[in-house]
Amino acid sequence: MLITTDLTSADLTEIRQSALGAADPLGVAAALADAVETGRLADQEDAGLALALAAEIAESRSRLDAALRYADRAVEAYGARDDSQAGAARALRARILFRSGRADEAMAELEPLRPLLTRHSDAAAYIGAALTVGGRNRTAEEWLTEAVKAALAERGTAAEPSTADEAGLLFFLLQQRHRTRHALGLPHDSHDNLADKLETRLANASAAAAAEDLVFWPRAEFDRLIERWPALTEAYGATWDEHRARLERALTSGPTVTLRTGTVDGLASAAGADGDPADPKTRSAYARRQAAVAWPPERNEACWCGSGSKYKKCCLPRGRA
Repeated sequence: MLITTDLTSADLTEIRQSALGAADPLGVAAALADAVETGRLADQEDAGLALALAAEIAESRSRLDAALRYADRAVEAYGARDDSQAGAARALRARILFRSGRADEAMAELEPLRPLLTRHSDAAAYIGAALTVGGRNRTAEEWLTEAVKAALAERGTAAEPSTADEAGLLFFLLQQRHRTRHALGLPHDSHDNLADKLETRLANASAAAAAEDLVFWPRAEFDRLIERWPALTEAYGATWDEHRARLERALTSGPTVTLRTGTVDGLASAAGADGDPADPKTRSAYARRQAAVAWPPERNEACWCGSGSKYKKCCLPRGRA
């Protein structure tokens, strides 16, 4: 892989999506490490991220010595940071240590990371993966149980979350714990029941969202829409950037849907004099009558949102944020 320009965070995200399918993934890993070494990152704060990605690529090809070297450098690059990315890098290093038969060192790396379970879902995912690779499912179940209890205690007297979005990190912890207990053959308890309930609600919400086509509001139309009907920020986003990011994520990760362009006048006409444009049925019926937007464009083509920028530099990274 030849890197001819400084790598941005968006470039690193794109490489993460495509590296394992590259003709020479280990070459990609080496190029990432070299970019860090030679200062070819747009933001030097991304050094740890680039090196951790190199470590994961090498690990996937069972080049554990190289993977550990990259992981060591990633942890060093993060220094004393204790955020999600730094925690994920340390948990990744522990996972590679487990694969290398160095279980005691792996556990010594993971133990200080336990507080991150209730703070960052990304770091929690890496911690859980490391424990699974190391055959420490019972330890994972114990840590996740404590994290779930802490998250529930933090909610205090608040009502039980009714949706996965409302539960946030708690939902992730419940899911991870539920799957770990299933692997251990443990019976359901109240936390498992809550995980099942939230997963069912999430599935129902996804099915409902898939039932109606996605509506894209060009910038000028979006501004008019929100000014006229402020309540529609819940359905379409509070800002145009949020609107575009929501659509890109839905298009790349959800069920197959069609993206259609909307206009304020068209929606007002569909609602009629007595109708409610915020009514999902009204919006769904309106969407199905609108022209479809060609998606996805080629990476180097103009973005579908009409910004004038290339897709790879505009909405493509929004969907991966």
